[in-house]
Amino acid sequence: MNAFFQTLSRTVRMVAAAALLASATSFAAGGGDVKLDRAPVNPNDQASLQRGARNFVQYCLNCHNAQFMRYSHLTGIGLTEEQIKTNLMFTTDKISDPMISALDPKDAKSWLGAMPPDLTVIARSRTPDWLYTFLRSFYHDDQSPSGWNNEVFKNVGMPNPLHELQGVQLRQKVGEKIGHHGPEPVMKLVTANAGTMSSRDYDLFVGDLVNYLAYMAEPHKVARQQIGIKVLFFLVLMFFVTLWLKNEYWKDVK
Repeated sequence: MNAFFQTLSRTVRMVAAAALLASATSFAAGGGDVKLDRAPVNPNDQASLQRGARNFVQYCLNCHNAQFMRYSHLTGIGLTEEQIKTNLMFTTDKISDPMISALDPKDAKSWLGAMPPDLTVIARSRTPDWLYTFLRSFYHDDQSPSGWNNEVFKNVGMPNPLHELQGVQLRQKVGEKIGHHGPEPVMKLVTANAGTMSSRDYDLFVGDLVNYLAYMAEPHKVARQQIGIKVLFFLVLMFFVTLWLKNEYWKDVK
């Protein structure tokens, strides 16, 4: 018995260590000491998902693929096939085709050094909170080859694709704090040139885009959750039915 409890204790410690390591890895991927803002993700808000799909096609699909997402899946956010063909399909005529960028891979390698990453499951690999913070954390950087940098993704190679909407931000010192090695500067992003959108409208725009990216990563998430709830109710019901049958079968046994 003691050996059993020792084995169980070791297993619990291993699981806890693995969870701690996964949490640390996730934190590092999320931008280190940058606090991530909560993304307004709501898979049941079809209006937001439709606006996000429009934003994705207009500003992301020019360079990035979503090759594991088909246009036909957009019917799941309340759009008709005619609406999809008229408003969202610009690189193909078949609604069953995947969402592929018009950017030629050879041109991408020549212009950018490599083909931009596929975004189909980016919300699962990076998390919606990371994407929401990332798209709002670009700032002008004279030391960067592209002229841009990002608080969440240091030395990012991609320039801000939404700078006309957001405007231009600068990273400036606003104070000091006591760190491990003495005073450290406190940096903050400030708007140098306003964009075509107000700060609130831009946050809403990015929120819709990230909401769609989260949907695209798991288009059947809502249906799966609904099925899961039904299965749980069925199991609870069958538990009481089984308990009743057991009592009926054994009620005459003494």
